[in-house]
Amino acid sequence: MTAETERVMSGEVKTDGLPLNPLRTAAGPEPELLCIFGTGDLGRSLGQRLLQTGYRVVYGSRRPHSCGPVPQGAQVQSTASSGTLHFYFIFLVLVDVSNNLKKNLYPEANAEYLQRLIPGAFVVKAFNTLSAWALQNGPSDANRQVFLCGDSAEAKQQVSDVATRLSFSVVDRGSLSAARELEDFPLQLFPEWRLPLWIATGLTASFFFYAVIVDIVYSYQSILCFSPIIQVFPIVSLIMLSLCYLPGVLASFFQLYRGTKYRRFPDWLDRWMLCRKQLGLLALGFASLHVLYTLLIPIRYFVPLFTLCHYQIRENKTVDFETSTAWYTDSYYSMGILGFGLYVILGISSLPSVSNALSWREFNFIQVGIFMCARFSLSAHSW
Repeated sequence: MTAETERVMSGEVKTDGLPLNPLRTAAGPEPELLCIFGTGDLGRSLGQRLLQTGYRVVYGSRRPHSCGPVPQGAQVQSTASSGTLHFYFIFLVLVDVSNNLKKNLYPEANAEYLQRLIPGAFVVKAFNTLSAWALQNGPSDANRQVFLCGDSAEAKQQVSDVATRLSFSVVDRGSLSAARELEDFPLQLFPEWRLPLWIATGLTASFFFYAVIVDIVYSYQSILCFSPIIQVFPIVSLIMLSLCYLPGVLASFFQLYRGTKYRRFPDWLDRWMLCRKQLGLLALGFASLHVLYTLLIPIRYFVPLFTLCHYQIRENKTVDFETSTAWYTDSYYSMGILGFGLYVILGISSLPSVSNALSWREFNFIQVGIFMCARFSLSAHSW
């Protein structure tokens, strides 16, 4: 060891370099601490995601020694809180994620009730529309939005920062008075599908009974055949497809009549336009059922066909081939196959994962050009 090295190690000579063990001496910023009250499935999943994004997590439990496994790295402490609501503290912000078992169970929203109980805290309603599975596995196209509401802009900003770090997109629904609306979201059962399903059910029942009366009752058939079903499905499908595009035409007429596009549409038209995707998917479903029945039901006609062929062979008779019938049958099936293929393209393009990858010109071409071709092919097929 040289004398220069001894002077450096003894501190007599100051160097400008960094120490060799910076990780032991230099302390980084301390992660933010989040306290989660409740160790259920949602609390554990949220805590795991928070730990993965760099937060420190402390659980509060009434039974810390028997609360079950918690994510590795989190702490569990005893708390004197009671009740059935699970809520989370982010510093001085109280984030309510509770939901009710049914609508209008209490005279006020849970978040508003918590605000009255703890007037010194800033209550924010958030994360209640997400499941434990969505929190644990990460956001997807169907559940990547976090709805929140609250009276404090600063508190909502803190919650928004946490949700953004968890890779969720935030939708601000306004003040805390919107908490009841957010609490009703998980209790809804296909709200956008109710009107299209009622329309489809009504059309199907009406045309089915009409076909039964015309084709069976007035024809004096003793057995119930499947011909009414084959007739009903394409009729309902074409009507539903027309109802899918008709509100857009009516909306354009309203805009031309008013001379502006910034006025709100009538409530009935606005509700109609919001369920266009469901109308189109139901129309595609009825078309698929028509294709399925068309492929399966002709099997019941094979026996009479074989019987006719056997009779012609036995009697040594021949029947002239009618080219007009062959052209008609081939055109009938060709138009149906082409129209159904275009129909499927329309349905696929309405999926969010597909429509998000299309430009506006491409989407407009599919929804207008291919729709007109599909409508022409299906009309020719039915004719």
